[in-house]
Amino acid sequence: MTSGTDTHSKTIGYILWIFGFMGAHRFYYGRPVTGTIYFFTLGLLFVGWIIDLFLIPGMDSNADLRFAPGPLDYNVAWILLTFLGLFGIHRFYMGKWLSGIIYLLTGGLFLVGIVYDYWTLNEQLTLINGRSERI
Repeated sequence: MTSGTDTHSKTIGYILWIFGFMGAHRFYYGRPVTGTIYFFTLGLLFVGWIIDLFLIPGMDSNADLRFAPGPLDYNVAWILLTFLGLFGIHRFYMGKWLSGIIYLLTGGLFLVGIVYDYWTLNEQLTLINGRSERI
């Protein structure tokens, strides 16, 4: 995979894997359904979590193919969402100023917005990156 199409990082994936029993790495790689299942089952009772240690390189390659590279870095956006999502910093990073201000004033739109962003952040970034390629 060339560096121009490397949208996701194995390093970030393995760091999120540490919290994988909560599905963090699966959300990151664009697998929200299994991420949610992992969240509610503690990584399929930790068995799926251990198996994913070996599946991360494949998930990374798949994410690199699925999501459009561009000016917005997926890794930065995911770090901002994970650690500062309550304040909407990831939304400011994406240029979504109005929703960023709303998140800032409402605690991530009462946490529901953060859950929504965990489900859709990769797609949001792909749309923004795709638009910038056409300009």
